[in-house]
Amino acid sequence: MVIRSPNLKLVRSLNDPVGGCNFTYPAGNCSPARAGGEGEFFMNQIIDAIEKEQHRSDATPFSVGDSVRVHTRVVEGDKERVQIFAGIVIGRKGRGLNETFTVRRISYGEGVERVFPLHSPRIAKVEVEQQGRARRARLNYLRSRKGKEATAVRE
Repeated sequence: MVIRSPNLKLVRSLNDPVGGCNFTYPAGNCSPARAGGEGEFFMNQIIDAIEKEQHRSDATPFSVGDSVRVHTRVVEGDKERVQIFAGIVIGRKGRGLNETFTVRRISYGEGVERVFPLHSPRIAKVEVEQQGRARRARLNYLRSRKGKEATAVRE
């Protein structure tokens, strides 16, 4: 069997028992990813289309230091309910669909942190209770604070 394509130069047929590449791509490599040619371009278009479909445009704008209430959809058996996690945003990470944010709260004297994907369909909504005035991108210093100090951002 012989496969022909306008971008590929045939080296040998697919039935050839000798190992190695069956085709040489325009850059002379064995794979289209290394060639950086049309194959990679089309894959990026497909990925962009999927990301655009899954991207949430209704996301509430919030920043690090804000006190937020995150409403998440939880499925238990055949029922679905909304669970609320309230706390301070101590960091944001990533870009695009991979963006996440970390929320910290004090529950029964213990610090609890939870990482949420920003564009997840499981997040119903994010409410900003109070805007914080953080002067840093990540508020890791709140982890060492105790009591009321751990729930307020003052810089």
